[in-house]
Formats: sequence, structure tokens, C-alpha cells
Amino acid sequence: MVPFLKEHYGNASSVHRLGRKARFAIEDARERMAAHFGIAPGELIFTSGGTESNNLALKGQRLAGKLVTSKAEHEAILKQTDAMQRAGWSVELLDPQEGGVITRGQVEDVLDPETRLVSLMHVNNETGGINPIQAIGNVLGHNNMVFHCDAVQSIGLYDWQLEGFPVDIMTGSSHKIYGPKGAGFLYVRGGTELNGLIEGGSQERKRRGGTENVAAIVGMAKALDLAVAERSDRVDHIRNLKQRLMQGIRAVFTETALVINSLDAPEASAPHIVNIAFPPIGEEVMDGEMLILNFDMEGICVSSGSACTSGAIEPSHVLLAMGLDDATASAAVRFSIGKDNTAEEIDYTIDRLQEIVIRMRGALHA
Repeated sequence: MVPFLKEHYGNASSVHRLGRKARFAIEDARERMAAHFGIAPGELIFTSGGTESNNLALKGQRLAGKLVTSKAEHEAILKQTDAMQRAGWSVELLDPQEGGVITRGQVEDVLDPETRLVSLMHVNNETGGINPIQAIGNVLGHNNMVFHCDAVQSIGLYDWQLEGFPVDIMTGSSHKIYGPKGAGFLYVRGGTELNGLIEGGSQERKRRGGTENVAAIVGMAKALDLAVAERSDRVDHIRNLKQRLMQGIRAVFTETALVINSLDAPEASAPHIVNIAFPPIGEEVMDGEMLILNFDMEGICVSSGSACTSGAIEPSHVLLAMGLDDATASAAVRFSIGKDNTAEEIDYTIDRLQEIVIRMRGALHA
């Protein structure tokens, strides 16, 4: 990225040599990323991240109709539904099952001739639950329906070969694969109609006006190169750490003292997310904010849900949709395991978790 922050600082839309250098870097990045997904370079649109990509995927639809999505989606999807309804859409919000998962049967049951768009994430960002995207896509067919998948949490962890895969639009984000923040992409299958969201330029095939962030795009492409090359080793490593964490948690807490919101089976849950919650014991209610702050004091960075909304002290909408009560959902912790975490860090976390809970439970009696 550094050369494009220092020497090669041209506008990629300019025809002079600095502009041409920037344009070459962008198109090289586009071609390399497209090759990893088995798609044409022209099917990849660069954005500022997953939130913008999700907004473009939904707001860029030309024909109103019925949108089918779930109550467990990222707020970058859910926050758009009110505006879509005002624009003439009807919205079907599906209830997530165990682990935050939506089944093929749930989607199939609500499809009708008015359905124009189905939007479901692959991996739930709070629980790690995996939606059966291919099975759902096969049910939809292409009878005037567009299938959008938010794959932000799974790019780099799974082999996404999109040629022939039943998804029309797919969202990805740079920083989830250790690339720079402020960059993302949207895959749009050739022939899929999509209006631009940002006006003011012809960039990205007139779907995303504005001067491109060359350095971030270059960094994102390199991050994807590394993620694909190291995928098998990374996944094995973080999955082993996840199993170690879940086994350690179960060893120190009874089922009545703790709820595990993430599924165990590898085919049902992503390898890097563990979500737990502490239900009230009698009149004792765990303070979720203090729980996170106690972890932070021990040098452990965790969240209570989506990082995009973790500043808000309110229960997770995903856990509430799964049926947890307010008090339990408010006392939830999400562990996100990364490629550089170690077994020693997992053991340290388990020890500190036990100490934190004992300390906080004791304070409730004080």
C-alpha cells in the first residue's frame, strides 16, 4: 500500500501517467480478486466496506416487490427495511433458529410471485451460525428473484467459487481478512440489474461514483491473496482454538450458569466465533457492560455483539430474535478468534472469565 500513499498518488480517473499508474493498480487488484472467486473482473465493484456494499445491494434494486430476510441479519441490512417499505416493498423477516440459522424450508415457505429479493448472510456475525446459502439459492431459481448474500464473515475462511453458484450479489469486506479498513466489494453477477447508490462519477461501471481509494484496494487484494494461500492452515488453527475455548468454558460453568449461543458442529458454525451469555440467577442480573469492561481490564478484547453497534448499551437483536430474554441477551459476550491468537491466550481467557464472573457475582451480593 505504501507506494500508493507516497509516490503513486494519482487519481485513477486521470489520463496522465500518475493516473494511469493508479488505474493499472486498481484493475490488477480487481483481476486478482476476481480470479479467487472464479468470476469476471467486471463483476466486482469496489466500495468502502460491508455496510456500503449491503446498502448498494438492497437500495440498488430497480423493481419493488417482496424482500425476504431475517431478524438475525447485520443492521446494515435491517436498518434499510423501513425505507424500502416506504418505497413500496413488503418485507418478510424470518425468525432465526438455534445458532442464529435460517433454514431452506423457512425461505421456501414464504416465497410467492411477489418475491423480488432474498438477502441472507452466510455466517452470522454474532453467533457464527452458518446459513445453507447454496441450498436456499437452489430453491429460489431465477424467476425475477435476486439472491444477495452478506459473506463478510466468511470471505477468506471458505472457498467461494461463484461461477454456477446460486448467488447473484455478494458482499465482502477488507478488514475481516486483515486488510485495511474502509475498503470492501460487491460481486454482481453479469446481467443482474443494479442501480448505483452514489452519484457524481462513472467509476465502477457507473455504480459507485467517486475517486477510488487506490491504496486500500491494493491492500485488500493482497490480503485476499494471503487469506486464500493460507486458508487451510488458518482455519485449522482457529477451529482448534474455538474447540479449546468452548471445552474450557463448559468445564468451569454449569449449564444453568451460562448459555452458549454458538453451535459446535463445524458444518453448522464458523470456526472463529463463540458467543456466550449469562442468564439471571434469581434476582441477580449480570451487567453486560461491566462484563466487557472487566475483560478489557484483563487485556482481553471482546464484544457484546456487532462491533458496529457495540457502543450502544442494549441487548443484541440477534439473541433476542433467537428467543433469549432481555437480561440474558444483555449479558452476552462474543469472542472473535483470529489467526494470530494462541492456545496460551485461550487458556488465559478461560481463567480470567471464571475469575471475572465470580467477582461480579460476588459484587451482586455485597
